[in-house]
Amino acid sequence: MTLPKTPSFRLDGKRALIAGGSSGIGLACAVALAEAGADVTLSARNAAKLEAVVQDMRAAGFRANAIQMDVTNIAATETIVAEHGPFDVLVNSAGLAIHAPAIETQEADFDAVSDINFKGAYFLTRAVAKGLLAANKPGSLINITSQMAHVGGIDRAVYCGTKFAVEGFTKAMAIEWGKQAIRVNTICPTFIRTPLTEQTFNNPKRVAWIMDKIKLGRVGEVTDMMGPVVYLASDASALMTGTHMIIDGGWTAD
Repeated sequence: MTLPKTPSFRLDGKRALIAGGSSGIGLACAVALAEAGADVTLSARNAAKLEAVVQDMRAAGFRANAIQMDVTNIAATETIVAEHGPFDVLVNSAGLAIHAPAIETQEADFDAVSDINFKGAYFLTRAVAKGLLAANKPGSLINITSQMAHVGGIDRAVYCGTKFAVEGFTKAMAIEWGKQAIRVNTICPTFIRTPLTEQTFNNPKRVAWIMDKIKLGRVGEVTDMMGPVVYLASDASALMTGTHMIIDGGWTAD
């Protein structure tokens, strides 16, 4: 009898682009992919911060590079990805949250959040896919959304709208590129302790709401994202596309 063999979680020989990779979830994902053997390229708007992170990663023995990139500049993003690609793996962790009651939403805030979370994510995913299609290579494209891509949240109408939108185009792109073995999925975390969520965690009422919703009784840490991103990037998830992994401690279970 020939026993089945577990597909590899290793990423040796793979090139990964991590947008929003200078801190928080993006940095954790970059480290996880590098630990699995990938050659990682971190991108963000802050060049100095990026370079410091890359130096730390190299000191730890990882293969890492930095590219300054603003995903809201579509033309520049497409040029950068074309010049430095093709990338076998994309992790899009660039994001913005500006929370307010829907009745008080400012148009400028709506545009700022949408330009990064939706428009920027769309065209970045497309740019990486273009490189893979031109090179006739398979790939795994991962957008970081949120549990708020599946439920509503207090003062989060705009944020939820953008994350729901990413879930939608992820499914459509997965259908379009499936025959070329380009997989497109999302990871949907609950509230993770990062600089982006600091304001929320400083609000006792919001913390009480969060803790009431999370069945496991704790908020997320960036390390909770590291296993899922390696899984989706690797051959271990070879039959997964057009879907999502919800890392929410049970928030959306009811």
